[in-house]
Amino acid sequence: MSPVPSLKTPRTTVRRMPKRGSYDFDTVAAILDAGFLCHLGFVADGQPYVVPTAYGREERLIYVHGSAVSRTLGALAEGVPVCITVTHLDGLVLARSGFHSSMNYRSVMLLGRAEVVPADRKVHAMEVISEQILRGRWADLRPIKRKEVNATAVLQIPIEEASAKVRTGPPGDDEPDYALPIWAGVIPLTLKAGKPIPDPRLAADTPIPANVKRWRR
Repeated sequence: MSPVPSLKTPRTTVRRMPKRGSYDFDTVAAILDAGFLCHLGFVADGQPYVVPTAYGREERLIYVHGSAVSRTLGALAEGVPVCITVTHLDGLVLARSGFHSSMNYRSVMLLGRAEVVPADRKVHAMEVISEQILRGRWADLRPIKRKEVNATAVLQIPIEEASAKVRTGPPGDDEPDYALPIWAGVIPLTLKAGKPIPDPRLAADTPIPANVKRWRR
């Protein structure tokens, strides 16, 4: 089996704090799999745009979808270069100086061009996105209607050129500052789900599915 090529290119090489950079596919995939919200950056008619949207990953593809009349997806479908970013904020790093205060995070930057998902894989790609958000939800939904499929644009972006950047651990202060009587450390941050709130029109005897009750990231 041939080795998986590195995702590192001159454009994705981490130059600020290079020791935090990683270019292997498994690291990038793990960060992508931990989330479902990305930001799409692109230029249309000379104007930069950054648009948040849901995504799903399957093997070496990222899927995004939206309205068939979406300006964003329409521009991307024409093949304009796109930059996809995903970030997880894991903690506030409070140093003894503002200069060394930071954040713990996991992030991915991916560069490429989008392609329209073939018609025979379109519904499958929509399922991948749904399952990225909530595992098992697709099977609970009513079957998707053809008019809903036609009203949805689905694009795929190959994972070929990317970098991950990760910071973990405590503050890194200047050595003399460790003697200062200033609290320093990390405030951990996590994404926590609250108690599910039923639709007001839901039948009172409708149980909450197990995957809804146990949702977490």
